[in-house]
Amino acid sequence: MLIKKILVVDDSPTERYFMVDLLTKSGYEVIVAQNGEEGIAKTKEELPDLVLMDVVMPGLNGYQATRTLTRDERTKNIPIVFLTSKNQETDKIWGLRQGAQDYLVKPINGAELLAKIAAL
Repeated sequence: MLIKKILVVDDSPTERYFMVDLLTKSGYEVIVAQNGEEGIAKTKEELPDLVLMDVVMPGLNGYQATRTLTRDERTKNIPIVFLTSKNQETDKIWGLRQGAQDYLVKPINGAELLAKIAAL
């Protein structure tokens, strides 16, 4: 699958800035959302090729947003990768059970993330 458009869902302005900078410099079109609700809405509106999802956010968390997207006919085939500070093995297992393709722990290694995107 060729990834061109990526939605970054994260409540941290610093994390969003880092991700937008990294991804745009690598040639991707980047859209941002500040929380789970906005992430769902923008996914349905923009139909990105990939969603990079934080877990810990106010309101709807990343697990809940991912579950919503993977159960929706229009968005269920869009890959989701968690980028989160939650580093326990149980967190990762739960994230993958929600339908995510992968799970990376912050701080994110830019080269590792770009390699994972290229491998999707």
